[in-house]
Amino acid sequence: MSLSAKVMRDGLLEKRSSGLLQLWKKKRCVLTEEGLRLHNCKGGGGDAPSSAWSSKAKELRFERMATVDCVEYKRGLVYFTVVMATGKEIDFRCPQDGAAWNAEIALALVRYKNLQAVQTGRNRHLSTAHLGSTGEDEEL
Repeated sequence: MSLSAKVMRDGLLEKRSSGLLQLWKKKRCVLTEEGLRLHNCKGGGGDAPSSAWSSKAKELRFERMATVDCVEYKRGLVYFTVVMATGKEIDFRCPQDGAAWNAEIALALVRYKNLQAVQTGRNRHLSTAHLGSTGEDEEL
């Protein structure tokens, strides 16, 4: 993910670990036009200053993401799942107040996929227009 990508949201999410105990771990998440960056907490967690967050980040790029689903609301928390193109599921939760992360991630994913589809359509159109202008497909 490029560092110049526009940040759409920055805040805390909890991610369920994939280990045997499946513990919830706080992550600083940065949603950009290209995907979701997850930063680990270096210390005790909570609402610590930015220096307490690791500069190394795991990237969930939209190009490798399939969907956001499995939304549940329990005890003031929103639980949701990010499904990758490989089928891997990554579970998250966040407080229910305000604009929900799941909705913002889903909208950003749809926006990204739409832009990719438009770009693919333009490229296809340009390549067929280019072929037509060379006379290669004309009968003699």
